[in-house]
Amino acid sequence: MAQIKIYGIDKELNPLKELLSKTIHEVVVEVLAFPKEKRFHRFFPMAKEDMLYGVGRSDAYTIIEIMMIEGRTVDTKKQLIKSLFEAIEEKVGIAPHDVEICIQEAPASHWGFRGMTGDEVMLDYKVEV
Repeated sequence: MAQIKIYGIDKELNPLKELLSKTIHEVVVEVLAFPKEKRFHRFFPMAKEDMLYGVGRSDAYTIIEIMMIEGRTVDTKKQLIKSLFEAIEEKVGIAPHDVEICIQEAPASHWGFRGMTGDEVMLDYKVEV
């Protein structure tokens, strides 16, 4: 299970939502071996005055937060981050210096879905990749 939140300036993010979601999902499916039908993305377009960022970033600055059940190796998480930078630049046109990615993990028992806790659900994919 993973939930992905994407933040950006509304005028930049809104036209790219579909393509960005597709690109992120393709990487997650490839790197984390997620089933294709497991896409849980939330977009948070913000007014420019509500999106503060440091020098050297453009209005395309985008934050991606990935919350998932713990269990992936460090190498897998690093590959996910690197693959996201590469795919987003290539397919969406946002340069890596305008993208920040944060992975947060929680034990399966801290998740609730399908009326059960995550450690009770029989997932149709492996978490330990």
